[in-house]
Amino acid sequence: MSASVSQANLLPTGAEFQKGLARRNFRGSVWGRFYSLSLLVAILALIALVLNIVNSAFGYAITAYEVEPTALVAGGDVGGLDAEQLVVILQDYQERRLPVYIRDNLSVVDPSIFTQVPLSESLAGRTFPAELAAMTVTELTRDQQAAVLAASLSVDTLRSLVEVEVIGEQVIHPYALSESLFERSRIDAELLEALEDEPNARLEFRSWLNFEFLTAAGSSDPAAAGVRTALLGTLWVIFITVLFAFPVGVGAAIYLEEYAVPNRLNKLIETNIRNLAGVPSIIYGLLGLAVLVRSLEFITQGRTILSAGLTLGLLILPVIIINSQEAIRAVPSSIREASFGVGATKWQTIWNQVLPAAMPGILTGTILAMSRAVGETAPLIVIGASTFIVTDPTSPFAKFTALPIQIYQWTARPQSEFRAIAAAAIIVLLVLLLLFNATAIILRQRYRKSLQG
Repeated sequence: MSASVSQANLLPTGAEFQKGLARRNFRGSVWGRFYSLSLLVAILALIALVLNIVNSAFGYAITAYEVEPTALVAGGDVGGLDAEQLVVILQDYQERRLPVYIRDNLSVVDPSIFTQVPLSESLAGRTFPAELAAMTVTELTRDQQAAVLAASLSVDTLRSLVEVEVIGEQVIHPYALSESLFERSRIDAELLEALEDEPNARLEFRSWLNFEFLTAAGSSDPAAAGVRTALLGTLWVIFITVLFAFPVGVGAAIYLEEYAVPNRLNKLIETNIRNLAGVPSIIYGLLGLAVLVRSLEFITQGRTILSAGLTLGLLILPVIIINSQEAIRAVPSSIREASFGVGATKWQTIWNQVLPAAMPGILTGTILAMSRAVGETAPLIVIGASTFIVTDPTSPFAKFTALPIQIYQWTARPQSEFRAIAAAAIIVLLVLLLLFNATAIILRQRYRKSLQG
């Protein structure tokens, strides 16, 4: 009886209880409003970011042409011309520069001896008329030089030469979308001023993000620059990154969760893996430079796609391991016990029961890791990714650039038109990232449905 009385004395009275409840409700409402405000700020920040990118990627531009496209082909579209027609245009308008185009796009020897050696040596591995093999480039007639270009260069490269060297579109002044919508009178006044210096100047509304931008190679001319080479480089690098990091990361997580004995050594390994997830990315770049680019150059061939992919693989490896461990750990032990109970071995249990159940969580971690790798710039700069390259990568041992590097290089330029194409490249990078994430999410949902079924 005395125990029940003393216990009753410890309970709050009705007024005290109501007062305490009111304080708890007040604190809860304050934190709830804080969380709502945080979400609102995050959404507004994302909207501002997207609007800023879109604002720079579209708008009016004052441009001028050295040669009007309509003077070259009816309708002004050189995209439908074949190699022979494009070479004829180059021969008509840039006849003296044909040897330069051969040297810059086809030669495999040092430029200082290009004019002194026969084509069989300077254009080794290229396609050109066999009867010209013993001649130097200076001994060729203009028609023969044109024949070499038509036989050896792709239509895309020839079209790019025509657009840059002949048509020569010049962007005098680009305008943001907001300026185009609300300051048209000022733009018209500046167009009149531009006409005084450049009679061929014109005002046109242009999207810097278009099909030509996706299919054109890099260029020092913003009107002709594209992201094809950088986009292919990014796809190559991410493919090698995931190909290396995913199996190694999941394998390490399986060992640590299912096989490793809980001793000090394995605890130390786990702790260091978690610490590595927070190491700045540039440190991984230095590691890749020292080990992959220099020490293992006989395997990676130096500053290549393979070195970049393995470096980014090391960067995201701790993230994949940690998330995979958490996903495997979340699988109920009853599933393992049931599998052992029907006679399955440990590996059969892991392969047929644990991994399928943990795969949605593993793929979630892979999505986060891959998203980080796609946007990394510092490691790629350290290991020597090219800031300007026009040759598409065709193997893991090719030189390369990537979309983050290309965006960085364009934003560092002082001309406003480069900032416009950088905004277009950012949109391409974001869309690419969303496609990667959507693919991983679809795979994750399929695993979940198969488990529920």
